[in-house]
Amino acid sequence: MKKLNTVLLLAAAMAASIPAFAATQAGAPIEMAEGAAAGDMVDGEIRKVDMEAKKITIKHGEIKNLDMPGMTMVFQVKDPAMLDKVKAGDKVKFKAEKAGGAIVVTEIAPVK
Repeated sequence: MKKLNTVLLLAAAMAASIPAFAATQAGAPIEMAEGAAAGDMVDGEIRKVDMEAKKITIKHGEIKNLDMPGMTMVFQVKDPAMLDKVKAGDKVKFKAEKAGGAIVVTEIAPVK
């Protein structure tokens, strides 16, 4: 019984490492493989910053991790302090995820 548990534990550990191994074999570093699951940075342009409602309007390209085509839409923000970093007209890179039934910007950075 102890050997069976050990074999099952090893099999589970090996199965969990397969995606990272496949990414490195394809020439992608592990960090990139993990980041792709969390969502890649998306190009966008700020249309409006609503500090009071803690929302931001962004004209953006395709958001692959959400299977969303490019469009202009209003997003909630994970941290309202993000809104201090940008203003209307700024070109940005950002990440967005589904959270609590809404699409939320989790990271944003102005493009220099």
